[in-house]
Amino acid sequence: MVDKVFEKSITKQFEFDEEVASVFDDMLNRSVPFYKEMQRLSINFASNFLEENDTVYDLGCSTGSTLIELSKNSNHNLNLIGIDNSEAMLNRAKNKCKAFGVNIDFINADLHDISYDDAKLILSNYTLQFIRPLQREKLVKKIQESLKDEGIFIFSEKVISSNSKLNKQSIDEYYNFKKTQGYSEFEISQKREALENVLIPYTEEENKKMILDAGFSHCETIFKWVNFATFIAIK
Repeated sequence: MVDKVFEKSITKQFEFDEEVASVFDDMLNRSVPFYKEMQRLSINFASNFLEENDTVYDLGCSTGSTLIELSKNSNHNLNLIGIDNSEAMLNRAKNKCKAFGVNIDFINADLHDISYDDAKLILSNYTLQFIRPLQREKLVKKIQESLKDEGIFIFSEKVISSNSKLNKQSIDEYYNFKKTQGYSEFEISQKREALENVLIPYTEEENKKMILDAGFSHCETIFKWVNFATFIAIK
């Protein structure tokens, strides 16, 4: 379905409810620059670390797209687990898995309440930014402790610049991108207002510091477009 969530005036903050879930795949592709490329790169980098029967978690898996693509493109049998606290998202994820013939376990839970046992790879695409900073750092520490030695954490985030002029230009570039995807000025402003104080981005440097402070041995940016970045962290 086509994303028309913000064609009408908003009455609440952004949440991943049934209305958003019904158009989420279209929303991602039109709202996140080079989303498919980011997903492809994440899977390619992950594949170099994965072995037979490794366990993979996707935190904030939404409709399951990344795990489905990983399953389709991996040469190994993997234990794939998607976690999300939106029942509407998980229902769509389960239906997509049936359509693609992919076996993925989905868990409806808060990310802080789950044990990521025996994980070789943990994914998080545009999820940490919705978690309050103190809780975000605790979760990253939990991720680091849960991973096997030389396990990896691949995550994508919206980022900001510490330079106010560059930050404004980045935002302007992003809004111009959204206009090329068919979003109106009204839709863009409505979504911006709905996300106010819900999405809290870090700078690229703050993301890397958070990762290293949690005990990871290395963190590197593998993809960046203006104010969107994908990182790989190695335990």
